[in-house]
Amino acid sequence: MRVVTMGEMMIRFMPKGNLRIEQADEFEVHYGGDESIVAVSLARFGMESRYVTKLPENPLGDNTLRKLKSHSVDTSYVARGGERLGLNFYENGASVRPSIVLYDRKNSAIADADPEDFDFDAIFKDADWFHISGITPAISDKAAKLTEVAMKAAKKYDVTISIDLNYRAKLWSVEKAQSVMIPLMQYVDVCIGGAEDAARMLDFKSSKPMYTEEGYNIEAYKEYFVGLKEEFGFKYVASTLREGASSSDNAWAALLYDGKEFYHTRKYELHLVDRGGGGASFSAGLIYGILNGFDIAKTGEFAVAASALKQTIMGDYNLVNLDEVYALMNGDGSGRVQR
Repeated sequence: MRVVTMGEMMIRFMPKGNLRIEQADEFEVHYGGDESIVAVSLARFGMESRYVTKLPENPLGDNTLRKLKSHSVDTSYVARGGERLGLNFYENGASVRPSIVLYDRKNSAIADADPEDFDFDAIFKDADWFHISGITPAISDKAAKLTEVAMKAAKKYDVTISIDLNYRAKLWSVEKAQSVMIPLMQYVDVCIGGAEDAARMLDFKSSKPMYTEEGYNIEAYKEYFVGLKEEFGFKYVASTLREGASSSDNAWAALLYDGKEFYHTRKYELHLVDRGGGGASFSAGLIYGILNGFDIAKTGEFAVAASALKQTIMGDYNLVNLDEVYALMNGDGSGRVQR
């Protein structure tokens, strides 16, 4: 099975520990981006994983390519050129102080990429799945067009398409997002995203409150999933469910719907090391489960366990293997030293 992902590679600069950006004299550097996280995760799980992007022809672009290759990701169709690599500065929150993200990604190589930079027939002719996030069409009008062209090409080869909605208010308005995203949904088979993202990006609102004092309203979420499926024809709908006691401690679970059955996963109580990449790691786990023929329960538990583990790891990539995911799925969450 081969999965293709496409998106923007970025460098994330983080102050050490829980320092604020204004306190930092040096930054830790992490390479990543949502779709590359999915590609790396799947490659580490033993699947054939192909990543599509455009990187500048400079040492930063070269280093990015080396890092992807080091995780056995197929980079054969990475285009080279453009002005720069996108950057973001991530201030890790703590306790009652939220995390903060500052973007510096204007005119990045992929934001200015043209469809002609990629041979989509070659990219998709031997693929089984195409995954993209709602961040990619948000970065520029050209990237939105590129997303549409890629989805059309994937559908020509009967490739399953998944999208993680991922609304980013710092990248586009609700009105702009809806004008781009709603037409793209005709190509999507698997939709991943919470009710807030669906309301903002797809203008799809629930008639019931999705969150109460007791936590997520699962029955309301089920109605929302059914409505999304009926409105857009999705074959599969899923959402992570994050409950934040603070910036440092979260509860993490998920709800899945395959058109017939709902499944609410177990809940993990997490002390966060780095929440970045949690959602993308869930997407990777979901794709892995579906492609490997897992039932809805095993798919959900695999995806939520993999993504829970990611949030204990610093950096964008989910540096775990299948044995570690299965161990957590099977109840070994003690954190005891493995000797």
